[in-house]
Parts: sequence; structure tokens; C-alpha cells
Amino acid sequence: MRKLSQERAPIYEALERFKKMRVVPFDVPGHKRGRGNPELTALLGENCVQMDVNSMKPLDNLCHPISVIRDAEVLAAEAFHAAHAFLMVGGTTSAVQSMILSVVKRGEKIILPRNVHRSVMGALVLCGAIPIYVNPACDEKLGIPLGMSVSDVKKAIEKHPDAKAVLVNNPTYYGICSDLRSIVKLAHEHNMLCLADEAHGTHFYFGENLPVSAMDAGADMAAVSMHKSGGSLTQSSLLLAGPAMTEGHIRQIINLTQTTSGSYLLLSSLDISRRNLALRGKESFARVVDLAEYARAEINAIGGYYAYSKELINGDSIFDFDVTKLSVNTLNIGLAGIEVYDLLRDEYDIQIEFGDLGNILAYISIGDRIREIERLVSALYEVRRRFSKSKSDLMSHEYIDPQVAVSPQDAFYADKESLPIRETEGRVCSEFVMCYPPGIPILAPGERITKEILDYIEYAKEKGCSMTGPENPDIERLNVLKGV
Repeated sequence: MRKLSQERAPIYEALERFKKMRVVPFDVPGHKRGRGNPELTALLGENCVQMDVNSMKPLDNLCHPISVIRDAEVLAAEAFHAAHAFLMVGGTTSAVQSMILSVVKRGEKIILPRNVHRSVMGALVLCGAIPIYVNPACDEKLGIPLGMSVSDVKKAIEKHPDAKAVLVNNPTYYGICSDLRSIVKLAHEHNMLCLADEAHGTHFYFGENLPVSAMDAGADMAAVSMHKSGGSLTQSSLLLAGPAMTEGHIRQIINLTQTTSGSYLLLSSLDISRRNLALRGKESFARVVDLAEYARAEINAIGGYYAYSKELINGDSIFDFDVTKLSVNTLNIGLAGIEVYDLLRDEYDIQIEFGDLGNILAYISIGDRIREIERLVSALYEVRRRFSKSKSDLMSHEYIDPQVAVSPQDAFYADKESLPIRETEGRVCSEFVMCYPPGIPILAPGERITKEILDYIEYAKEKGCSMTGPENPDIERLNVLKGV
């Protein structure tokens, strides 16, 4: 195979060549380079709609790439230290689900933390695999779930030696990292694969003095959200695979669910963003780290807030910390994270990534500048001055150990009935309930509903969390298994 330069962007270059050809379109999309939808052209711009084209020989085909998309994947694999890379246009949800569907099937076991993204649980519903949960430790002060303890993973492996794989969040939404190298080694010693949900770790491959990346730790597969810290368009992602994985099999799995009409806007954004990170990522993420560290120091100087960092590291459940994550605990100013989230948006026109019951996350990446950091710090100072109150009535716990009664797939497709939410205590849930973001289920199909969970849901709704998942949009009712 010929050697390609990281200075190349094959898909983008092919689109530029195609634009000069002045091809008359008698194919889809039906807007025909924007002419049929002038309002769309006015919104997105002529250049954008002209590049919204269909697969064809000069532009390759995402389902079976043999030319420019293939070249872009080879370059991505090299940039991310992987044996294989796949361009994904269904978001990291599709990357995570393809990763899991590639390694487990109905009745097989997979070891994973319970604080996974909804995409993981969705994959288990689709394939029928059985989750073996390693419940994460919880920081009582911050109210956040931590990483996976190596000793807990070892116990799960020894108890379930027939499990096919171990999945690790690396990092969590809050920046917490597990001892990924040790978990990979443990999995491989027991003939299991190790998968990483690396949605929030794109920068690990390019920054210095950051936690180890999944591919460098020896993981077999990793799902990477290029559109988060990597700078590509929303919904574009990468699925990475190590040398033990079969490329053709993974492609077949991807093609079960990913669109056959891959967006060239998303594909070219992945291509260009990979090039940008390969050429300038080291210096870009050094600046991101500096911005985050500055913001942390300024926020902690306000008083009341706690912007946490590497001081949390304990060598086990917090093996490392991603310093680019500006995670801030808000409980000492008497406000839930979601309340601070809402105040920043409604009072100060600042949109942060998410707020939960005790924390906020301000996502800092390659597009940020010092002036935005200063504005955020000033707004947080004003929120404390104007809105702080007693913390006595705030719920502090963020993670509740699940009681798994039925597999996610069996529960999701079982006969069910809808009950008022307070009448569901003791029953087995058949749907998801989660705050989004971050999209970690409070309840997943197959889990028993407890009073503690119902109190948590009620409290989260009262505080203004955006609750998603159930069939009933107001979450006044839940679907539960009949007779269980």
C-alpha cells in the first residue's frame, strides 16, 4: 500500500476536484446543489450545499470504500495509532454500538461499568448480550461515579470467565480515567477483548502529558468523538480497531445500521479535522490545557465552587485525570449543577455542556479563547453573588447501584404495562430513563425500580434536568414488565 502524507485530506480534495467538473446531477439529493431549496442555500451557503452530494465513483462509497474514503481511513488509523479506522456518520453512538455488536452476541457476557452512555445499553438491547456490571466507586463529596477499580474488574473476570470483553469509559464525562493499561492486560490474560468508549478522549492522541489513549494502552477497539474535542462537524466520529480485530467483519457490522447515504459534509469534516490534529494537535491541545488550568484556578479563587483536577488521583478508581475537562462542583453555593447550567444560559448567555445534580462541565477545546474563559469566570462569580443559598436541601449522590432482574433485550421487547411512576416501585423497568446530557441511564431495561431511584428522578425533574428515554414524554408514567 502506498504511503500517504498526513498533510493530505483525500475526501476534501476529491470534493474540490468534483466541484470543478460541473457535473449535471440526475441523482440524489433532490435539492440539486441547492437550486431546489433556496432557503436552505441561504442558510448554509452555496459552497456547503454544492458539497452535499451522493456516493459516486469519483467520491467512493462509505459502505465499501476503495479509493478516497479508504485513503482517509488509512490516514486516520495512522494518526490515531490504530490498525484500522472507520469513518462514522451516525455519531459516536453508532461507533459504540458497532464496537459492541462486533464482539458479543445474544447470551454472551460483557463486563462494563454501569455509568455507561445510553448507546452502550442500546447495543445490548440490539444484540441480546448480558451485562456484567462493575459498579464504580462514587466520590461522596462530588457526587460523581469514578472509574473502574482494577481489583473489581479482576473479580468480575474471575467470576465470569466466559465473558467475551471488558468495556471501559476512558475518560468519563467528568475527566476521570481508569487504569486502562492494567485493565487491557487483565482482559487479554483471560482471553477477553478490551473496548474503550473514548468519546471524550480524542485529544489523548495528540496532546502531551495527558492520560494514555486507548490504542496506546493496547485496547482492541475504541469509539472516538471527533466532533467533541477534535473539531469536526456534529455527528461525525471514528471507530478505531487494533491488530487483533478483523477489518472486514467490523465493516459488515457497521453496515448493518449505518446509513448507505453517508454525508460528504461529515466525511470531509472528519478528513480535514484529522489533518488539522495530525499537523497542529500538539500545540493546539497545549493551549487548551493552559486555558483549562487558568479557568480552574480562577473559579476556585471565587470561593464556594470546586473545579477539581489531578489532586483527586488515587492510583485506582481515579488513576488519572483529563485536565482539559473543566468540571466544577456547585453544591457549596447551595445550587445544583443543573441550576447553575440554567442560570448561565438564561442570565448570561453562556451555554455550557451540561449540569447534573451537583456539577457542571464547561467544555474547553481548540476553538476557545481567553476572552470566553474570562466571561465564564465572571458569570460564575455573579451567579454565586446573586443566587447562592443554603446547601442543606441538596441531594448529594449521583450514582445508584442497579438491581438487574432481566437482560436489557428481553426486558425491552417483553410484554409490558404503563403505570403511574410512583406505582412502579418494586417492578422491572422496560425502558430507559436518563438525564441528557450526559446520557447515562438512571434506569435501563431489565432493572428493578426502587424508592431511591424514584426519589432521584423526582428530584432531578424538580431541579430542571432534561429527562429523556421513556415512552411517556412527561415521565409521569413508566413501562414495566407484566407480572414482574
